[in-house]
Amino acid sequence: MNAVRHAGLSCLDTPDPSVENELTPDDPIPTHLPAPSLEQALEQSQEVKAKVEGCAEDLSAANNAVKRKIAEGATTLSAHKALKTGEAVESTVQACADDLHLVTEILSDGIDDLRRTEVALAHAQTALADAEAELEVSQDKEREATRRSLHDATTGLPNRLLFDDRLSQAISLADRHGWTLAVMFLDLDRFKWVNDTHGHAVGDAVLQAVAQRLQDHVRQEDTVCRNGGDEFLYLLMNPGDRANVERMAGLMLDCIAQPIAVGDLELIVKPSIGIAVFPDDGRDEAGLINSADAAMYRAKSSMSGFALFDAIEADPGPP
Repeated sequence: MNAVRHAGLSCLDTPDPSVENELTPDDPIPTHLPAPSLEQALEQSQEVKAKVEGCAEDLSAANNAVKRKIAEGATTLSAHKALKTGEAVESTVQACADDLHLVTEILSDGIDDLRRTEVALAHAQTALADAEAELEVSQDKEREATRRSLHDATTGLPNRLLFDDRLSQAISLADRHGWTLAVMFLDLDRFKWVNDTHGHAVGDAVLQAVAQRLQDHVRQEDTVCRNGGDEFLYLLMNPGDRANVERMAGLMLDCIAQPIAVGDLELIVKPSIGIAVFPDDGRDEAGLINSADAAMYRAKSSMSGFALFDAIEADPGPP
């Protein structure tokens, strides 16, 4: 830019034909710019503005030089060259203005693209949030379906399928660690009379009350399930010796035998409980449950409340 300024001021005194070349601004900006990126366009815009400002200064200097030389009585040739200098600078300014307009259009297009991208991103985020919400609903439904498949609809207790799975795991742990296990088989006495006399709605209320009492008295590591009808199964993890198992069965008897209020009714149902202990009374799921079932029938027939399985009495074998 300084070369342009000096040439513009000295052209009136120098008839050298090369003065026009000296007056041509250095690093001219091409008229047709390639389509730069948004960042490049911003840089190009700053460069164009700088060149326009420089050309404006050069043009002002050339005009002032023309006025001064005319005032000093310069020759027509010197004035003509000074005018040509001004025209060259004006041409450069116009080219810069055109380039600046092109850069401005590119910037405008880039901003429009960014806005469209922001809108698309907002839509994508909304779609993602909707998809996540749908996934959560689907997972909730799946969990609920799984829960229902493993729990009794009337009492909310685990069903026989879930109980068998937990009993299988418990046997594996007991084998590995040398623990004992106990399975209680509970059957509600006179429950059929409750159903026949007061209806199934009252019968369901009784089952729900018994289930709640069982849940309130089982330990966290134990499992109680509804086996179907008026039957329940209770798995005790590592309960200790048989005396402790009998003590827990007695507590269960007293708990369930308390009156149950259903509307205006006050009903009493008592359980018969059969007990089988691992590993003496069975070493697998079926063996333990069958032994507890047999002991329950013994307790029911003897009206003793509960009974432990006695393998010798149940199957005395050959004489």
